Amino acid sequence: MKGKQLGILMGAALLVAGGLAACGKSSTSTSKSGQLAADQSVKLAAKAEVTTLDVSKASDSSSLTMLYHTQEGLYRLGKNEKLVNALATKMTKSKDGKQYTFKLRSDNHWNDGKPVTAQDFVYSWRRTANPKTASEYAYLLAGIKNFNQVQNGKVAPSQLGVKAVDKHTLQVTLSKPVAYFKLLLAFPTFFPQEQKVVEKYGSDYGHSSQQTAYDGPFTMTKWQGTSQSWTLKKNTKFWDKKGITLKQMHFQVVADPSTGLSLFQKKELDATTLDGTQVANLKNNKEMKTFIGGSTYYMQMNQKKVKALRNLKVRQALSMAIDKEQLAKSVLRDGSKAPLGFVSQNLSRNPKTNADFAKDAYVKSGVTYDLKQAKTLMKAGLKATGTKKLNLTLMADDTSVTKTVAQYVQAELQKLPNVKVTINTLPYKTRLSRSSTGNFELVLTNWGADFADPINFLSLMSTGNTNNNGDFSDAKYDSYVKASENKDANDPTARYQDLVNAEKRLMSQQGVIPLYQPATVEMWNDKVSGYVWNPAGMSRGYQWMKVEK
Repeated sequence: MKGKQLGILMGAALLVAGGLAACGKSSTSTSKSGQLAADQSVKLAAKAEVTTLDVSKASDSSSLTMLYHTQEGLYRLGKNEKLVNALATKMTKSKDGKQYTFKLRSDNHWNDGKPVTAQDFVYSWRRTANPKTASEYAYLLAGIKNFNQVQNGKVAPSQLGVKAVDKHTLQVTLSKPVAYFKLLLAFPTFFPQEQKVVEKYGSDYGHSSQQTAYDGPFTMTKWQGTSQSWTLKKNTKFWDKKGITLKQMHFQVVADPSTGLSLFQKKELDATTLDGTQVANLKNNKEMKTFIGGSTYYMQMNQKKVKALRNLKVRQALSMAIDKEQLAKSVLRDGSKAPLGFVSQNLSRNPKTNADFAKDAYVKSGVTYDLKQAKTLMKAGLKATGTKKLNLTLMADDTSVTKTVAQYVQAELQKLPNVKVTINTLPYKTRLSRSSTGNFELVLTNWGADFADPINFLSLMSTGNTNNNGDFSDAKYDSYVKASENKDANDPTARYQDLVNAEKRLMSQQGVIPLYQPATVEMWNDKVSGYVWNPAGMSRGYQWMKVEK
């Protein structure tokens, strides 16, 4: 499938430093009192404003986070990325893996009291697939029958492979087996929508708390589209309201980590995100939590534009010249880790051994630091391509942390013989536009998983993928990716091996240069417990939280 760059979801400010939707290991508070406080409300920081509560149109981190807590889909993501039944109470799948039938609970209601039905899912998915809606996340529906034809305007959205068999039975037909289909269903793009409310407000739907329908644990209040603060209140119409302890969550936009830490220390926030300097100064503080996983920061090399970059030895030399351990520990100092490969750690596990995918697919030469070997490889690579001097421009976002990373990479690469690197920092949108059109030589970028499966990373580097901006192309690599999505889609073990082979091939061919795994480090009030963090899909498990005495 085609993916989207994490920057599109998070905005330039979150590309490196993380934020409310960054990825990591599941974690809960260390509070052990077990006795609930009378005031079941928390005060939380958001990195950016919520732009929309429209399920079909939300694509940024803050908006998606709010949708996780104000809407309910077929499944939720629980601890350790485990799917938890939400509106789906039972699922059956055809032998060929192409048809799913979901039995829905009959006791959930929209906040106006009307029942949530299978037709609400049908309406929602058709609306998202409709090209007139211009949904940035519509591509996640690509496996559903007739999706491409709907997107191309060849058939009406009503022909999408989803139907309501009855009020509480939803049937989905895929164009081919999709091994990770159930994981997708926990993502907000697949949540239901109340048709009458959407049509009532038209283009204004989802642009204020009053112009939105809710079927989840909380409803949103005090939000007018551009508000810097808002409140989530417990939804009395929600089917599992007895399982929700919190009564209110108060959010405020806090873009500056220093401001956030100050508010936390004054007890005006129960949680806030830290930057690298703060992490270094507070490393022994018990209230500090570190979350890693689900995203990789990497460098793409434009093989189409620069002849020398088509040479494997040149690409390997560029990778081996960069000390990723030093970058993470001494430069960033924010809990980030050196990568094991392109697919992040803490994302997916071996179906037989439960080993981390990143460890199973580890290729040492793809991420190791060896300056001596790098110099030897660069000399050989330049000679083979008839290149006397390699002058490269490194494009990056103009955020402070990204500039720091770019400067570090520049200094490392210029230790190589006859290599000069010039940095070009640009506003995020400009950088993204140039990246997507191949107007670069080297570029720093980030990817965060939409769901917990290696294909979410590996599909990016397939020949012709719109995110494969460096024009990497390898037939063997493509064959592994295709096998995982076709021949072996219904065989978890064979499919897993396909993906391991693909990752190993990508790194042995140095299709990209992974630089580090971003970390999000936060301060949490130790009286807040039950919080769940997932490494994919940007799910923040606030609904399980409680405040203890």
